Amino acid sequence: MTEQSSGVFDPPGIAFAPVSRSLITVRLISMALWLVLPFVAAVVLGVLVGGWAWLAPGALAALILWLLWLIPRQVRAIGYAEAEDDLLVRKGILFRSLTVVPYGRMQFVDVNAGPLDRALGVATVQLHTAAAQTDATIPGLPPAEATRLRDRLTARGEARLAGL
Repeated sequence: MTEQSSGVFDPPGIAFAPVSRSLITVRLISMALWLVLPFVAAVVLGVLVGGWAWLAPGALAALILWLLWLIPRQVRAIGYAEAEDDLLVRKGILFRSLTVVPYGRMQFVDVNAGPLDRALGVATVQLHTAAAQTDATIPGLPPAEATRLRDRLTARGEARLAGL
């Protein structure tokens, strides 16, 4: 990767905070819930039919192995930073993105956590703006950090709207 292309995603003077490693476990369990049943069904089909039917469990096994390698890398690529005037969220390995949300443009901030998220101690912070393209999501934050970030972003957004 060239220095110029990484500079776009690593602005000078900005330190990105990583998300919780527990997000890896959440995503791996979610992947397993979606793929284990089809894998078992494909194996049963392979046993009953034989021959070409074994391609399905082979393909699913390859997909599962690829996801076991990919998911931890994806989670490690997620980061966020609170700059003076904006919140920066970066994601992606191959297709990288950097979302910059000005505090004054934020309309509201959500904190969400499903049952698996709560069991593993993570939450998602979602920022909403008037333009849907600039909405940002930060998954995998510890609940205390998600609450702190929500309160801080809300306060900063209100201060920017008030012109302070």
